Amino acid sequence: MLVDFKDENLRQVEIDPHADCGHGYGVTKVFRKRMQSIRAAVDERDFYALKSLHFEKLENRGNERSMRLNDQWRLIVEIVGEAPKKTVWIIGIEDYH
Repeated sequence: MLVDFKDENLRQVEIDPHADCGHGYGVTKVFRKRMQSIRAAVDERDFYALKSLHFEKLENRGNERSMRLNDQWRLIVEIVGEAPKKTVWIIGIEDYH
């Protein structure tokens, strides 16, 4: 899938090994791993198939969805467009504890 960022800091975290997302090393490491999964996905059905992601639509937030990073932090994304050019917008990392 195509990927774009609404949070430019997260774009930098993905490409710069010295950048930090501000939520600790563990969350940064898992974020980079999630980005690899997102880029490798054909469409959002791949996210639903990976039960460990806990990929779910967020209530009262339009088309936004969340993916689990750890017990506390979720990666917020929005999927726009039509296949084969769907784009995953990376919104941010939020506390859902």
